[in-house]
Amino acid sequence: MCLDLESGMEPEKIAISKFKATCLELLKRVNQTGQPILVTRNGSPIAMIVPPPKPQKPRSWLGSFKDAGCIKGDIVQPAADLDNWQVLGS
Repeated sequence: MCLDLESGMEPEKIAISKFKATCLELLKRVNQTGQPILVTRNGSPIAMIVPPPKPQKPRSWLGSFKDAGCIKGDIVQPAADLDNWQVLGS
């Protein structure tokens, strides 16, 4: 996951004592909003809490061979002469 700190959105800063007291609530908020939190001790940053990456969807088998084949020859014209086919003559 890439955290873009130059996007103008500065992470919320929180003291480690407050983080310790409200840890579960803060983790839930980060997961819901996606806004990171910077944990500090005496004003110095010690940890950054960021949301987890979004899970990747499994690839579907539909369309998986779309670039694998090519057409050679005329696909409209029959491959053999129709007079030779006994099935069509009956």
